[in-house]
This record gives sequence, structure tokens and C-alpha cells, in this order.
Amino acid sequence: EHSLEELYKAFGVRPKLFLSCKYGLVVFNNEEEIIKIVKNLNIIEKLSYTGIIITAPGKNVDFVSRFFAPKLGIPEDPVTGGAHCELIPYWSKRLNKQNMIAKQLSKRGGVIHCSYLGSRVTMGGEATTYMQGELLLSYQE
Repeated sequence: EHSLEELYKAFGVRPKLFLSCKYGLVVFNNEEEIIKIVKNLNIIEKLSYTGIIITAPGKNVDFVSRFFAPKLGIPEDPVTGGAHCELIPYWSKRLNKQNMIAKQLSKRGGVIHCSYLGSRVTMGGEATTYMQGELLLSYQE
């Protein structure tokens, strides 16, 4: 649906592969390419997806990624659980591994410990609390 040339214009580095999932998934050759990315949010926003994941094999982790969702008001998400729900099955099959370590290369960044369990994924790591609240439920018979 999107040409690799169009994605090259969006990121300044030519991708290896584009896959269509809930989000667009753009695969690059290596971590250095992901680090070099200079995103063009105007082009990314015109793509037909609410978010675009970019990913590549990592140097010291199994895979790296970044996530852009300007249509949702998110120029670049620091660490994205939703994107990893798509990344984990992809990399598990590609690397033939069930348990992996990933790194999101945003400015804040983060390390994600993840597993592919067939129809489910698990992920964990350090998190930043951005909201705290209390929920009160009433019970009636």
C-alpha cells in the first residue's frame, strides 16, 4: 500500500520491508539506521495508519524500535506497549525465539523484556507513572 520510496521520504533512510498490521510496521536493516532516522511528521501523518512503528535487529538487544503517531497527537511515543504487541510476534518468528529483550530508541527510551506465547504476548520493564487515581465501585444485589 505504501511504497518504500514514500517511506524513505518519511524517514530519510530506505527501509527493507513494510508490513501492514494495526499500525504500519517499517523494518530496517540495523540499529544504526533507526538511530539515524530524521522523521518527517508531515509525511507520516498523511500515511493511512494511526501509527507507524519502525524496527530493526538490535546490537545488544534482540530488536529496537521507535513509534510515531502524529494523527493521535503523539509525535514520538517514548515506550509503546501497543506497538510491542505487534513487534513481539514478528521478531519471535524472525529470530526463532520466545523470550526477547527489546529497546525503544526514543529520546527517553526504555528496555522491554518480552515473550511470545502463541496467542498472547507478555512484556515488562521499568515504567514511568503518569497518572494515579482511585476507582470506587458500588455493589447492588
